[in-house]
Amino acid sequence: MSHELDPIVYLNGEWGPLSEARIPVLDRGFIFGDGVYEVVPLYATPDGRAPFRLTQHLARLTRSLGKIRIHNPFDDAGWRALINQAIDANKGEGDALVYLHVTRGVAKRRGHAFPADITPTVFVMVNPLTFPSAESRAQGARAVTAEDKRWLHCDIKSISLLGNVLMAQHAAENDALETIQLRDGLLTEGSSSNVWIVKSGKLFGAPRGPRILEGIRYALVEELALEAGIAFEEREITEAELRDADEIMISSATKEVMPITVLDGAPVGDGQPGAVYAALYDAYQRAKARELRQFSARAE
Repeated sequence: MSHELDPIVYLNGEWGPLSEARIPVLDRGFIFGDGVYEVVPLYATPDGRAPFRLTQHLARLTRSLGKIRIHNPFDDAGWRALINQAIDANKGEGDALVYLHVTRGVAKRRGHAFPADITPTVFVMVNPLTFPSAESRAQGARAVTAEDKRWLHCDIKSISLLGNVLMAQHAAENDALETIQLRDGLLTEGSSSNVWIVKSGKLFGAPRGPRILEGIRYALVEELALEAGIAFEEREITEAELRDADEIMISSATKEVMPITVLDGAPVGDGQPGAVYAALYDAYQRAKARELRQFSARAE
């Protein structure tokens, strides 16, 4: 069986096929969703697969672990070594994602409070990464809206993703790519993306804080806007502003930057991907190229 169908994964110090990986049923990730995760893009280069924005991903992993008081089982160098091992164990030519998953560990019994003297569970997996097609980018995507009913610690990249799962299902049932969520009449984020709007050539993003997960692409989009000469403001965005936007975009590891051209069945702006999206997407590809060149230079 190929590595794409049955990747070689890391689980608590051991490497082996995903189909053979096992955790005890009293692992707190399984029982309580007590853990955090990260997903890092791996872009194909002539010198192998290169992690994109790995420093930022590892920093967010450390923040998430600290916020739920799980000891980080590795320092940055240890995580980088583990990721490199995962890449080497799953040889491939295309783009991929490396998934990092840390739970509080295996308890002796089911109890809500943290057990004493528990060792975190660590799981690492590599999967193929497929981006939206050029055709889908050219026409843009559909999105729907829904009330944000999640907890108020969305800044933690928790493995407890039931709220996100329900919103992703809501999008699927409405023939949409994403559900854009609103809390108290204000834009928060998608089920698995940050959301951006454009009005009169200016880019707006919802404020960072506990109501959204600050995607790695949040700071990146800020950088890209600066590079492209696009004014950016981080502030509260009302539902009315969302619906009246000239452009709407989402950003994530798997979508990079993606235009939303239909919202709840109504066209966004003129119903076509806009100029700000095009500028940001082009800037994103340049940022990727710069980082991949640095990776290739280090590999020489």
